[in-house]
Amino acid sequence: MTTSSSKNFELDVAEYIEEAFERCGLEVRTGYDLKTARRSLNLLFADWANRGLNQWTIEQTTIPLATGITEYPGGTLTMTVGGSGSFSIAETITGGTSGATASITSKPSSTTLAITIPSGTFSASETITGGTSAATTTVSAAVDFGDVRSTIDILSAVVTRDSTDFQIERVSRSSYLNIPNKAQTGRVNEFFLDRQITPILKVWPAPENNTDVVKFNRLTRIDDADTNINTVDVPFRFYPCLTAGLAYYLAMKRNPQMMGVLKQVYEEEMQRAMDEDRDRASLRISPSYDYYRT
Repeated sequence: MTTSSSKNFELDVAEYIEEAFERCGLEVRTGYDLKTARRSLNLLFADWANRGLNQWTIEQTTIPLATGITEYPGGTLTMTVGGSGSFSIAETITGGTSGATASITSKPSSTTLAITIPSGTFSASETITGGTSAATTTVSAAVDFGDVRSTIDILSAVVTRDSTDFQIERVSRSSYLNIPNKAQTGRVNEFFLDRQITPILKVWPAPENNTDVVKFNRLTRIDDADTNINTVDVPFRFYPCLTAGLAYYLAMKRNPQMMGVLKQVYEEEMQRAMDEDRDRASLRISPSYDYYRT
């Protein structure tokens, strides 16, 4: 007997739905069956975001800091423009038509500007003007907030200066509010994530140069199940958990008598998957000599 030597088993959305329906004692018969199951699958992903860390959705993101600017997007936010060369980092730009404003945090390329979360909405094809440089250019496309809004939480962060990483501490909303002088400048050593629909990363002290960068590990959303031929953004060890969860969600709508047993199976599968997906590190225990007596 020989084995297959393959390790590429992967289900698409339609196959997950079919398996889940079968666990409910049902069959997929109509296009609406597929539509309602996809909706349940995306709601299941939202539930996973609330249950804890999904290790495969952690991304490391780097954002350049700009002098005096304390608020940054909780992800990558760029504006595509006709030309960025004449603008200055840390200056405020204003839309000529919309009146929207934002600050420039870096210039990734000759046609893009990294910006803070805008106040207002920039319009495609409008002219923007720099508040310090007086430079002008045209907005090529509407600003896409997708990457920033995919951020669920920030797990840890460092600020990099001269190739050295310095840990920065996370503070609570009230602790950040109670900082008496948020305009004080220095090397960033604290951050607060304002978890709005568009998350905002607030740092303190205000950066004192344009060369420091902040790097952070962020937990992001799982990709949506948009079409039946899509594969799903989960590792293979979560396949059983995903199938069991979808079957439970479908039972709520189609076969309530099966809810009890399917929920139990789902929770067991989820617990096994989460236990395996935990972060692993060496444990070191050192003795304390505080109460040592000779």
